[in-house]
Amino acid sequence: MDEFNFQDSIKGISEKLGGWLDSLILNLPNFLLAVIVFIIFVVLAKYIGRIFERVTRRQIKQDSIRIMVVKVIKAVVILIGFFIALGLLNLDKVLTSVLAGAGVVGLAIGLALQGTLNNTFSGLILSFLPELQIGDWVETNGYAGTVTEINLRNIVIKQSDNNYVIIPNSKIIEEPFKNFSRTPRSRIFVNCGVGYESDLEMVRDLTLEVIRDHFPQRGNEEIEFLYQEFGDSSINYVVRFWADVTKNRDILVAQNKAIIAIKKAYDAKDVNIPFPIRTINFKNQLSVNKSGD
Repeated sequence: MDEFNFQDSIKGISEKLGGWLDSLILNLPNFLLAVIVFIIFVVLAKYIGRIFERVTRRQIKQDSIRIMVVKVIKAVVILIGFFIALGLLNLDKVLTSVLAGAGVVGLAIGLALQGTLNNTFSGLILSFLPELQIGDWVETNGYAGTVTEINLRNIVIKQSDNNYVIIPNSKIIEEPFKNFSRTPRSRIFVNCGVGYESDLEMVRDLTLEVIRDHFPQRGNEEIEFLYQEFGDSSINYVVRFWADVTKNRDILVAQNKAIIAIKKAYDAKDVNIPFPIRTINFKNQLSVNKSGD
């Protein structure tokens, strides 16, 4: 009885192995085709990555973002080849299971890394955004400085005091920012006041002449001089003109140059720039009664 069972077992194993061998022989062309297709997609991913890197080298200056994007594209192309290879092997159920498992895992990872993924996608958007490039001087989220780095998590700003500020990419996408470097020219504002005894028309013409000599205007640019108010000790005005500005320091330099030139011109013409004066009245005297008189 035991010998009979052993022979049946050997026979069953032989039949099973024979069935596998038959299946292998029948599916050998599909297997070879699947391997060839997968290899083709691996090579294709390599060349697509190189082409994308060359095309985006000018648009994406940050190496870390460019390398990461190239790796993602390669992985997507290889995954497509993998799924096609599974289809050629008639492993549709395995393919369905893999896709379902990948969806569940992707959902779990997405929920766990929601903030990180938000910054990552924001970094990809910033890398293609022409309004923000490395070397630009920007103001955003209460900070101002030169953009020194844009990566998949944050941007790095070097402030005028030589300190670095790291701002998450999502904050840049969600909040407004001001970029001084996108335009070569900007309007400068200088505020001042002159005494009430001044000839206002003469002051206006003199100020316009001074600004025009030190800051030549281009094209349709013009200098504007406007009196604003009757102040406590002066009649105040603002003069607006155009100058070369690509960062905040350029504004300060232009204002400094204009103030010095205006002060020299006013001194030469005896134009008074008043300053507040505080008067102390000593008329009321306190009487002190001396004791013992």
